[in-house]
Amino acid sequence: MKKLLIVLSLLLPVLCQAQTTGGKIFDLVVGTRTHGASDGIYVYRFDTETGKVIYLNHVDGITDPTFLCIADNKKFVYAVSDKATGSGGVYAYKFDAATGQLDSINNQPAFGGPLYVSVDKAQKNLFTANYLGGVLSVYPINTDGSLGTASQVIQEIGSSINRLRQEGPHVHTAFLSPDEKYLLYTDLGTDKLNIYKYTPAGSPVLTPGPVPFVSGNPGYGPRHIDFSADGKFIYMLQELTGTVTVYRFKKGRPYELQIKSMVADNFRGNIQAADIHLSPDGRFLYTSNRGSANEIIQFSVNKATGLLTFVKRYSSMGKSPRNFVIDPTGGYLFVSNQYSNNVAVYKIDKRTGKLTLTPGVINIDAPMCIRFVPVG
Repeated sequence: MKKLLIVLSLLLPVLCQAQTTGGKIFDLVVGTRTHGASDGIYVYRFDTETGKVIYLNHVDGITDPTFLCIADNKKFVYAVSDKATGSGGVYAYKFDAATGQLDSINNQPAFGGPLYVSVDKAQKNLFTANYLGGVLSVYPINTDGSLGTASQVIQEIGSSINRLRQEGPHVHTAFLSPDEKYLLYTDLGTDKLNIYKYTPAGSPVLTPGPVPFVSGNPGYGPRHIDFSADGKFIYMLQELTGTVTVYRFKKGRPYELQIKSMVADNFRGNIQAADIHLSPDGRFLYTSNRGSANEIIQFSVNKATGLLTFVKRYSSMGKSPRNFVIDPTGGYLFVSNQYSNNVAVYKIDKRTGKLTLTPGVINIDAPMCIRFVPVG
């Protein structure tokens, strides 16, 4: 096991009994790259009242767990192993939210550098986006949380105009609509947003939607998406141009409404848009830009029309904000800065959506993905 290199500036007194505080308590489950000091998936505990975070434990035995998802019942964690070479894998863990303990269940092979994983609410099927292979894959989930062999593999084909990044298909995300009638996945390599009907007990579970895909502007590079809670609007982050495309979504059909830049007018640096999330109340949208910007960008959302208005940009307080997450109460935003080996913590003003940097920081080698799990 590698030497554990974790320092928490938020530590202060340890929360021996989380339930004794008045705030809501969450576990933070953090995936990492394992080429340096980190060697797996780490679990912390976060108190929304005090803002304190403490380290609980971690599990090793997995290479580069760069993206995670949590089962709706909070009993299982699923991770993709994004290996630089080979096909990588998909891993299942039993999770005890009360103690933060992770225990390995099993794993299945992936289909070419998986970068995203998601699971339905009923925990029937798991979906992975395989970037290097250009594949969307589906795995059945057994009652004990273990993964069966892949039941469906969808191979994308094609390319686009950016010869360095779009020489072939690169599936980047796999996201269920709020009603779980559809699975949407982006293909950065072909500039497409793909739409499939989802039938949990179907054979196959995914079938082409009324509009199987929509093509975006050439060279934009769709990466991640988020849905409004009512399912009426899709917000798609374009990695290569630093823009957000807004769609109205009706009966499985996306209708483009707006393309909004997240980049300053005078910006001439390298653009690498990374992550996108709505606030829990749906009034604000946040995105991250890596490259030479290293920023979190805030927009206000017109909930009636879905349209975005730029509000403010903030330093990510590190290098390469690959992932960020908003706690379920809407009070805090955590930013994982991959190349500066830290997670910055912001307090969110729920009225304005504006961010204020807190003194807290989690120093952890190559943080890649953070997920919240309620405790109790």
